Amino acid sequence: MKTRKFLILLSLLTLMVVTAVSLSACSTDKDSKKETESQSPAPVDAPAQPNDPVTVKIGYLPITHALPLFVEDEIKALKSENVNLELVKFGSWTELVDALNTGNIDGASMLIELAMKAKTQGIDLKAVALGHRDGNAVVVSKEINKVEDLKGKTFAIPHSLSTHNVLLHLMLKNNGITYDDIEVIELPPPEMPAALSEGRIAGYIVAEPFGAKVVAGGVGKTLYESGDLWDNAVCCGLILRNEFIEKYPDAAAAFVSDYIKAGEMAEAKDATIGEITSKYLKVDPEVLELSLKWISYDNLRLEEADYNQLASYMIEMGLIENPPAYSDFVDTSLVDSIK
Repeated sequence: MKTRKFLILLSLLTLMVVTAVSLSACSTDKDSKKETESQSPAPVDAPAQPNDPVTVKIGYLPITHALPLFVEDEIKALKSENVNLELVKFGSWTELVDALNTGNIDGASMLIELAMKAKTQGIDLKAVALGHRDGNAVVVSKEINKVEDLKGKTFAIPHSLSTHNVLLHLMLKNNGITYDDIEVIELPPPEMPAALSEGRIAGYIVAEPFGAKVVAGGVGKTLYESGDLWDNAVCCGLILRNEFIEKYPDAAAAFVSDYIKAGEMAEAKDATIGEITSKYLKVDPEVLELSLKWISYDNLRLEEADYNQLASYMIEMGLIENPPAYSDFVDTSLVDSIK
């Protein structure tokens, strides 16, 4: 009798334990699911409400080559209601490219060569417009009077994958000189003026306003402007991640339309443009005036002939083996749709 009561009691206790464990497990599963759902990040660019503007994050370096972005961001009349432009400043091309390739930004004003390289590595990017035309000058110390004087000297460029390197290649080639005749180094653009004035380098070519700084300051002089070496040279471009274009086609179209209009306004190079530029660049008025004299912002459509010329030069220099085709990498539909 005692044994029977004991067995009944043991069965009841076992049933209670099993039930408690099951309920605890269910509760834990639900709590874990809630925690996971609450920690899942919302899409970066997704508007909170259907009618809210789409945020487009665009990376840039503080150079005059990105001026249309600055104008677009500052002139309220240019801003479309369905787009919220957020500019993200970077200190180097490497940092900017990393952010673009990983999707931390939606696009950038950047060296087209870097975007082409990223495209060959599987990053789905589209060049939707140019950043500028011209605006790259070969500046040298006062002792340099011709290209041959650079033999045995040190010359700086910002990056091997740059139009500045291509222009250097053309300058040397046109004068019967090779890279073996000079020492080419990569320097951050802001360091170049000081390096020239201190005699550590004999010359450089880079984005503005860093070339104009030594010329306007009387430390150096202009040996060539980019148009002297390559007509319609392709340099910086407006690059967008294709997933942004596909996900927000209307916002992408509005953003690019505002950008092109901003470029047209920047071409005025008047006091208003000077004030806007000063908010993004620390540059003296006389330096900015010379810098803007070398550069233009009209007709920012990337033409196939110009792109193919760049690709040809890059192959010739061994900078890229199989550049992306124009039809695969360049998307002019957003520019072409502007009324």
